Amino acid sequence: MILFSSVTSVRFSFTVKERNLNLERNLNLVQISKVKFSIRSMASHIVGYPRMGPKRELKFALESFWDGKSSAEDLQTVAADLRSSIWKQMAAAGIKYIPSNTFSYYDQVLDTTTMIGAVPPRYNWNGGEIGFDTYFSMARGNASVPAMEMTKWFDTNYHYIVPELGPEVKFTYASHKAVNEYKEAKALGVDTVPVFVGPVSYLLLSKPAKGVEKTFDLLSLLDKILPIYKEVIAELKEAGATWIQFDEATLVKDLEAHQLQAFTKAYADLESACSGLNVLVATYFADVPADAFKTLTTLPGVAGYTFDLVRGEQTLDLIKTSFPSGKYLFAGVVDGRNIWANDLAASLKVLESLEAVVGKDKLVVSTSSSLQHTAVDLVNETKLDDEIKSWLAFAAQKVVEVGALAKALVGQKDEAFFAANAAAQASRKCSPRVTNESVQKAAAALRGSDHRRATNVSARLDAQQKKLNLPILPTTTIGSFPQTIELRRVRREYKAKKISEEEYIKAIKEEIFKVVQLQEELDIDVLVHGEPERNDMVEYFGEQLSGFAFTANGWVQSYGSRCVKPPIIYGDVSRPKAMTVFWSSMAQEMTKRPMKGMLTGPVTILNWSFVRNDQPRFETCYQIALAIKDEVEDLEKAGITVIQIDEAALREGLPLRKAEHAFYLDWAVHSFRITNVGVQDTTQIHTHMCYSNFNDIIHSIINMDADVITIENSRSDEKLLSVFREGVKYGAGIGPGVYDIHSPRIPSTEEIHDRINKMLAVLETNILWVNPDCGLKTRKYAEVKPALENMVAAAKKLRAALAK
Repeated sequence: MILFSSVTSVRFSFTVKERNLNLERNLNLVQISKVKFSIRSMASHIVGYPRMGPKRELKFALESFWDGKSSAEDLQTVAADLRSSIWKQMAAAGIKYIPSNTFSYYDQVLDTTTMIGAVPPRYNWNGGEIGFDTYFSMARGNASVPAMEMTKWFDTNYHYIVPELGPEVKFTYASHKAVNEYKEAKALGVDTVPVFVGPVSYLLLSKPAKGVEKTFDLLSLLDKILPIYKEVIAELKEAGATWIQFDEATLVKDLEAHQLQAFTKAYADLESACSGLNVLVATYFADVPADAFKTLTTLPGVAGYTFDLVRGEQTLDLIKTSFPSGKYLFAGVVDGRNIWANDLAASLKVLESLEAVVGKDKLVVSTSSSLQHTAVDLVNETKLDDEIKSWLAFAAQKVVEVGALAKALVGQKDEAFFAANAAAQASRKCSPRVTNESVQKAAAALRGSDHRRATNVSARLDAQQKKLNLPILPTTTIGSFPQTIELRRVRREYKAKKISEEEYIKAIKEEIFKVVQLQEELDIDVLVHGEPERNDMVEYFGEQLSGFAFTANGWVQSYGSRCVKPPIIYGDVSRPKAMTVFWSSMAQEMTKRPMKGMLTGPVTILNWSFVRNDQPRFETCYQIALAIKDEVEDLEKAGITVIQIDEAALREGLPLRKAEHAFYLDWAVHSFRITNVGVQDTTQIHTHMCYSNFNDIIHSIINMDADVITIENSRSDEKLLSVFREGVKYGAGIGPGVYDIHSPRIPSTEEIHDRINKMLAVLETNILWVNPDCGLKTRKYAEVKPALENMVAAAKKLRAALAK
């Protein structure tokens, strides 16, 4: 059996030399930052680091392995190279507390599930060390069984694999990955802090397995999983570990008293096992509420705490008044979620104020969260505008910032480095490219109106049906079709000016025609053009809007091997010219069926970008909404009668604390309505949402006032339908996804038929649409065609039954 935690000496063929050169180049932080670090490590800490590699080395190795083009040993070698590079990079920057076990082949929560042996029975795991086959089947599914549910990690664009737990799960120590990686780093001369998803947060992020009562108390499993944690801790102690980090990020959420008590119980139970170790508990992404702060800072056997002081301004006040004496404070002053250079002078002032509270020997400079949510290394951005580049810091540069702040605290301040940072901060504040007065005035004027379409959705749907004449249970797809190697080559060559605009348009037109023909052959009712001209659903629009900048290698992991390259919003946003009308009009001319105009909504563009931090997020969102509004109206003028404005990330931006929900949802929903307030009743407005828990914001979704919403449903085991079973009335069109597109598995007609039947039990026939969970960009045509054939066949079978 191949174990995914092992390391071998087999090289990953055809890319080793180039990859190693890139990795070695990225180790030279001294040269990149022009900061000279002493060998001695300062009181500095990194919560976690990007795992994909500076040029997505892990992505390509994973996909090569999944396609059968390389071996498990090849994949493990690439992974080992990346881990070695990361650890050495931090050591070179003088970081004292360097994390290990933050690397993952897919997801850190799945790694924890694997560690404690919580494998759902459908994967037929028979015990022993869990290998790649079982691990990737849980993550991606296989020909026989579907994948585990995937959902958003707190309020980020990262997705984690949701554990499926119940009273019958037999937990066992089934992955030695954490211990192996600690030993691996130690063999390289780097002493690390092994990092784990904390036991209480792990359970709070889980769900009851299928067949288990939804009211099952997941925290009742605490006594069953803690013995596994103790086994791991014992092995780490034996290997020489002196610190261990538990990420308990759920402490920033609204927790009930019994949930807070579970933290105290867990760490009291672990205290004896951790004797001789320094235990660090990390929180991030928001303020820690006062009751949770009290619980956290009184946990038995804990030596230190990590706090997000970028998003946690109230936590800073709690620290200054209530921090326990004798404990370590890991102060997260360097933003782990954005790409703006730290204001070093301001951070140093904060740190100096904290030093007076906790003492010089107990203060550690840290990142606000894991750096996995930011891009890897600015050194690879050779074509980025110099002025904008001076305003930025990616993960590698943030490591340098942490080191520089730690040195400054002990009297070794690099004056030249701080001066260059101050100059960059000043440049950004006064640059004329940041501000557009007319855009700011237009956005400010929006606040006085509700921006609702004049006619209610029921009347609009009647008018649209007269025009579109769709059957009951109309079929459609979400937007994108498979992006082939050839298609990516065409876009790449056009961008590099290796082919002419005429050649590019011809190639894209041929691809659109192929996609339209396929949909007509499949007898899909409302078509899409497949988006062959688009690299990414956010970057494509950002490239055509003012106020955006773009990177060549600013990739961030979304899930598994899927990476996104978020645009950088550095200034006020406007639309110089039409962005999609040319391609949508071309596609509509190829068919008599309705062709959807495909747009990304303002909230998703905002939440999937690196956003300027010098004005409130809602102001930037309103600016984007006005730009999309112009595009919607131009599509309508061009004869496009169905327009989809995707808001895949609306739920993602929901604050972690309930008290902040209403304000966010108000401006986010308002931004969506701004985009389509001016269209005619006969123009059908769709939106799409995916891979989040929507049940708690269903009334806000209704308040968006879209004519049709397509929404993820199948991978989450039809969780969405429960909200309708509980009596919520939805009068607009709705298409809960009938199959999971993030798995290569092809669903049968019968499976889709049964899923639609479940929907018909809670939704009216005249509002139900039939569609996949999400876009088809990441799939292959060999998977897409039979899956869509089965989807259409299931819809037709039900139409025939309903007509009797």
